[in-house]
Amino acid sequence: MTMEDIFEGLNKVFRDVFDDEDIIVTAETTSEDIEDWDSLEHINLIVAVEKKFGMKFSMGEVTTMKNVGEMAEIIKSRI
Repeated sequence: MTMEDIFEGLNKVFRDVFDDEDIIVTAETTSEDIEDWDSLEHINLIVAVEKKFGMKFSMGEVTTMKNVGEMAEIIKSRI
């Protein structure tokens, strides 16, 4: 799976979780860039990403991710 495939999958998850078809995430996207991305939605997002890609993030990974690019790198390393 390429990074392009990962970002395509992440865009689908983000659009579903935040109910916004206009969201386009990049490596630099953070919670500051998406209006409804709060701590509760962060949990929903992590669960949805794990389900989409068939993997689990460690608690350390979840708490240290600074942007979507870091999330994508973790996903790529697991598949």
